[in-house]
Amino acid sequence: MRRIEEIGERIRGGDAVVLTAADLKKRIREGERLTPGDVDVVTCGTCGVMSGTAAILSLPVTEPGVFSRAESVRLNGVPAFPGPCPNERLGLVDLIVYGTAQAGPRYGGGHLFADLVAGKAIEVEVAAGGREYARTVTIDECNAARLFTTRSAFKNYTAYVNREHSVVRTIFSTGGLLGPCREASVSGCGEINPIENDPALRFIRPGSRVLVNGAPGFVMGEGTRSSKERPNIMAFAEIREMDSRYCGGFVTSAGPECITAIATAIPVLDRAALDALSVLDEGIPLPVADINDRRPFALADYGQVWQGTDRHVTYDIAACAFCEHCAAGAVCPTGAFMTGKGIDPGLCVSCGACASSCTGGAVQADLGAIALDGVRVPITLRQSDRNRAETLCADLRERILDHRFPIP
Repeated sequence: MRRIEEIGERIRGGDAVVLTAADLKKRIREGERLTPGDVDVVTCGTCGVMSGTAAILSLPVTEPGVFSRAESVRLNGVPAFPGPCPNERLGLVDLIVYGTAQAGPRYGGGHLFADLVAGKAIEVEVAAGGREYARTVTIDECNAARLFTTRSAFKNYTAYVNREHSVVRTIFSTGGLLGPCREASVSGCGEINPIENDPALRFIRPGSRVLVNGAPGFVMGEGTRSSKERPNIMAFAEIREMDSRYCGGFVTSAGPECITAIATAIPVLDRAALDALSVLDEGIPLPVADINDRRPFALADYGQVWQGTDRHVTYDIAACAFCEHCAAGAVCPTGAFMTGKGIDPGLCVSCGACASSCTGGAVQADLGAIALDGVRVPITLRQSDRNRAETLCADLRERILDHRFPIP
């Protein structure tokens, strides 16, 4: 067994072998028999809808003495919770805002976080003492700006179907989940997910370094609803250092949700660490639950989601029927789909909702299917973005090699 300090020395000496999870899995699939001496560190990541995301902000509103304490706050219309510190007569507000908070059906906390990260001006509205105060601020004007997760990077998640003869409005669907078992919604980045590669949380533990939306951060501990079978983590990082590619809003049939990305590095100290890192999509169970009670009743695997399926959506504008009501554009959760113009790659998370909804065949993506009692149920929505997760893994690898992400 190697010591983690030895791996740190190899990195500093320029001798370390650092692989992304995707590269490691590729070599394993090709039949390569790796030993702990063949690789020093593997970077793992996940990106997708993570409801348990929130931010703590401290920002100026007025000059001191203008109001006593904030009673309510809105940021771009998104409601926040002032406090816990009252900041009496200081003219500034401490607040907590949820990634799931909603200003309206198509703008919420996730959108707000991305706008903050991008340096956009944010409209702040404060109610205090029967009066309203407003101003615009940017992230540079905030005294403090930190994003945290109450639960994130679940080891694996759940696929959802609707077994009733109904349409269920849910955060797991962009247009309502159609029943009975006409479609499936899935989440999770499978074999590259950090905890999937460290299921015992041997290396991902309190104080461990992570990237949160591309910013250096730390693990606080296990998250809410974490269990031995399905662990997840709490983490935090500074919003100022985040990359807007890895965060944003995701509009569902039950309102806006929040996209968050987490990445970490797993040191290969011994055979046990390498064995855990050798997990493949087809060996990772994916419980299937009925959206009406959230109880699992069947089992699939992530190979059905990520192996042999399309990672990107294609839009053939020449084949577009330019429907009066474009279903693909209506259900796009990020605003990436532009009828007759194309798909904005900066906004597209390859969820596949547009391809599943297009009635003319101009939008294409094979999202795979789940077999239930011999029936093929098509996957129509992916709430995790494996492409961005792999990009984040590659980013973390470069940071390690450039000595910008310490190991240990």
